[in-house]
Amino acid sequence: MLMRLRSVLVAIGLSVALTLPAAGDDRTEEYVRSNAKDVLMALNDPVLDAAGRRAAFQAYMDEFTNIDAVSRFVIGKYARRFSDEELAAYQAAFRRYALAVYEYYFNEYKGQDVWVTGSTDRNPRDSIVDTKILRGDGREMDVRWRVLLRGDAYQVVDVALNADGNLIWLAIEQQAQFLSILDQANGSAEALVQKIEAMTADMMAPS
Repeated sequence: MLMRLRSVLVAIGLSVALTLPAAGDDRTEEYVRSNAKDVLMALNDPVLDAAGRRAAFQAYMDEFTNIDAVSRFVIGKYARRFSDEELAAYQAAFRRYALAVYEYYFNEYKGQDVWVTGSTDRNPRDSIVDTKILRGDGREMDVRWRVLLRGDAYQVVDVALNADGNLIWLAIEQQAQFLSILDQANGSAEALVQKIEAMTADMMAPS
C-alpha cells in the first residue's frame, strides 16, 4: 500500500527542514483555512455536474498553489537544461498530473471542514501551517501546508499528506522520482513527459 501511495504522490513545492522556528501568524493560517475549505467544497458542489466540479476544483487549486514553481523544483538542474519547448511541454504535463493527484487524494474529504491546529514561521515569508481535515466517516487527516509570501500574495508551495501514518511532503517525494527518471533517460524531456502522462492516465482511470 505504501508503495502505491509513494508512486502517485506529486509535488507542490520546495524542500522543507525538519526543525522549525517560532509560531506562525494569523493571516497565513486564515489563508490556508479559507482556501483549503473552498477547494474541498468545490468537489461537492450540488449545483455543478461532475465535469463542472472538476473544473472548479482545478481552478481553485491552480490559484491556491504555485504549480509552475513546483514543476521547476522537482526536476532540479534539468529545468535549466530543457529547451523552452521541452520545458513548456513538461510543465503542461506536470500541471495535469498535479491536479489529478490533488483531486484523487482530496476527493475523500470533499465538502468537509478544515481546522488549523497550529503554524510555524520559518522566516517572515515562509510558514508551515498544520491542519486537520474531517472525512465523511468521521476520521481525520493531518495535512501540512508550506506557504510563501511573494510580494503581497500568499501561495502554497508544498503539501504533506498522511500516508500510512507518515507525513510525506509531495514535492520532495516527487523530486526523487522525477530525477531518477531523467537520470536513467539521459535527461530526456520526452521520456519524462511520456511517464507523467502515463501516471496521469493511471490516476484518472476508473477504480
